[in-house]
Amino acid sequence: MSHRQRPLRLFVLCCAAVAIAAPVSAQQPAAPQAQPQAQPKPPAAAPAAPAKPPAQAAQPAQPLKDPVVATVNGQPIRLSELEVAQQSLPQQYRNMPLQAVFPALLDRIIDSKLVVQEGKKNKVTDDPAFKKRMAFVEDQVLQDFWIQREIARQVTAEKLQKRYEERLKQMPAEEEVHARHILVSTEDEAKALIAEIKKGAAFDKLAKEKSTDKASGAEGGDLGWFKKSDMVKEFADAAFNLKKDEMTETPVKTQFGYHIIKVEDRRKAPPPAFEEMADQLREEMAREAITAQLDQLRSGSKIEKFAMDGSKPEPAPAAKPAAPAAPAPAPAAKPPAAAPATPAPKQ
Repeated sequence: MSHRQRPLRLFVLCCAAVAIAAPVSAQQPAAPQAQPQAQPKPPAAAPAAPAKPPAQAAQPAQPLKDPVVATVNGQPIRLSELEVAQQSLPQQYRNMPLQAVFPALLDRIIDSKLVVQEGKKNKVTDDPAFKKRMAFVEDQVLQDFWIQREIARQVTAEKLQKRYEERLKQMPAEEEVHARHILVSTEDEAKALIAEIKKGAAFDKLAKEKSTDKASGAEGGDLGWFKKSDMVKEFADAAFNLKKDEMTETPVKTQFGYHIIKVEDRRKAPPPAFEEMADQLREEMAREAITAQLDQLRSGSKIEKFAMDGSKPEPAPAAKPAAPAAPAPAPAAKPPAAAPATPAPKQ
């Protein structure tokens, strides 16, 4: 059985265990009802004996923290093994009490022990393929432990709260409106309804009777609070251009039909609660922490990469040096100064 099949088998076994499990109390036979008996006559009073000190009540045995719940050829299986195995089940079974899945999990672990014992007996652990796979699994488990330990060390509750507060400062308060609408298929229908509302007809009553949007129509057209980005552009533009208690004077056409919109109220959207953002922020901080640690490990390590055949890749050709810039033209030579005139000899 491959390791990919194990979760499926665990799931099937647990389903079977839950389906057939019955309350423990239902399996216990009813205690026989006591029959009344004739009361014996009290014996004659014996001479009083000196009173003995009352015997000390036996102390109940303390339950073991990690008891042995089965043995397989003398090899014990402890409760903690079942607790670990339960964490590999689908979420709905992880959340159940261990007692509910105990029988199926115990049988699964017994099967596992039998196979492991048989494998050792047949020297499977000496197989080179086994050793190679075990080395890979060990590396994976070690990697997972290291990552989880680093996340626990770096992503603390205090840092998470601080990141949440910083994120709120970066989130501008977005406007929301609380609106109702009536949706019909033609513009003429919408215009007729607008006229009725202006004459005093109740908006919510007409929405229940006339709107083709049955979900909101049943609530009197109420759409609740929404942001501009939540609606199609034509609807959002019209709704966010209305003030409180205003209604569109003309039908608003969208891909769904023709709308009459009435704004009940406006507000700045409340910021998301910490609980709403905690998982996203934790994942974000964990990714940042591990990335930073890996960058640090890489920078302090000597890493060599090779081609797929194990050969060293050819070094990238060196970039050709840039051609030297042409020398600047030499400045023009100045003409030599004129030699002083030689005085003429005296006659």
